[in-house]
Amino acid sequence: MPAVITAHNVGKQYIITRRHLHNSLRDVIAEKFSRLTGRSSSANDDVLIWALDDVSFDVQQGEVLGVIGRNGAGKSTLLKIISRITEPTSGEIRFRGRVASLLEVGTGFSGELTGRENVYLNGAILGMKKNEIDRKFDEIVAFAEVEQFVDTPVKRYSSGMYMRLAFAVAAHLETEILIVDEVLAVGDSQFQEKCLRRMENISKQEGRTVLFVSHNMGTITKLCTHALYLQQGKVRALGETNSVVSQYLHSEVQEGAEKILTHQHPNILHFKEIFFNKIAVKDHQGLYSTEIDVRYPSSIVIDYTVSKPVRNIEISVRFFSYDGRPVFTCHQSDLQPDLYLQRQQGTFRAVLTLPPNILIPGEYYISLEAHEPAERVLDKHEHVIKFRVNETGSKLSRYQPHQYMHGVIMAEFPWTNERTSS
Repeated sequence: MPAVITAHNVGKQYIITRRHLHNSLRDVIAEKFSRLTGRSSSANDDVLIWALDDVSFDVQQGEVLGVIGRNGAGKSTLLKIISRITEPTSGEIRFRGRVASLLEVGTGFSGELTGRENVYLNGAILGMKKNEIDRKFDEIVAFAEVEQFVDTPVKRYSSGMYMRLAFAVAAHLETEILIVDEVLAVGDSQFQEKCLRRMENISKQEGRTVLFVSHNMGTITKLCTHALYLQQGKVRALGETNSVVSQYLHSEVQEGAEKILTHQHPNILHFKEIFFNKIAVKDHQGLYSTEIDVRYPSSIVIDYTVSKPVRNIEISVRFFSYDGRPVFTCHQSDLQPDLYLQRQQGTFRAVLTLPPNILIPGEYYISLEAHEPAERVLDKHEHVIKFRVNETGSKLSRYQPHQYMHGVIMAEFPWTNERTSS
């Protein structure tokens, strides 16, 4: 059977001018002066960047392909080419069937039109006939949970309602290929789970093909049959999901106990209210270490900068197991609500202390995020550092880490035992 999607030597090049890379007042004045004196050379100021470079792969009917890689790896560029939003500079991509894509919340929606009108508009854009949309309309609205607002202009929808309807339209209309970028992070956990079940149904029961981009390796391993790992625009790995995810985690995560957090576009930091500078792991003696004794407490140290006073911003640390499954998330505001209400300008250090005997021995990865809950993300670093919890004589010492059937948390809660009858 021929592939549903075939990418052959696909490349995408962008030209970045100097004024886009340097936007300080000094740079702007210098550039204007150069132009006035006739010494400006725009050709010399241009920088050529290959967002994708010689990318080739096939996707079969009914397959769910996870596309993974760090920010700037070329994932979104690839999806835009497949969605025909942009053309490749070199190579080609061939399709068998119609493509529906959800790359940004509400892409293709008109704020002035009602939810009902946008469903029909998007269906028509995707090449659906009116009777096809009629047949699916009630199911779409019920899935999006917007029955009461279906005849209200979508400009009055909350971001959650907007996203739910956008996903419902893309996932329920009868296209052969569905492309989903990581827009599901906007919704609540219940709706995210609902979307994942829908994508599983699309592939397994309806035989349609799904391309799914996510930084959540737990979701990738659960949903996807195969994975494509991009690194700096090139294909680093392609194959069975667990194998590719393992390669990604081991190659992209910093091995050291201390890591300076760099940014793809440093000049943008001038416009961020808050951003991370460094993360480190310390053992119970306060020493930098990637090897943690399960019997003792350890700590995660985070340096960050607040460039101007900001309110309602939360710092979160998420832990992942060695196979990419999310373990738990800690929010600084849970124990320090005053920092959520108001953060003052300056450079700060946050320390998260992990109690002893909390994590099962094994490897763990950490992700950082500063965000306004359910609204916007200000700074985010996925799987930035790795550490190992070592078995040193706990009650689980007779088990090997990969054989644990207990989960990843060693939860120790108080028990009582009372006689209720003789």
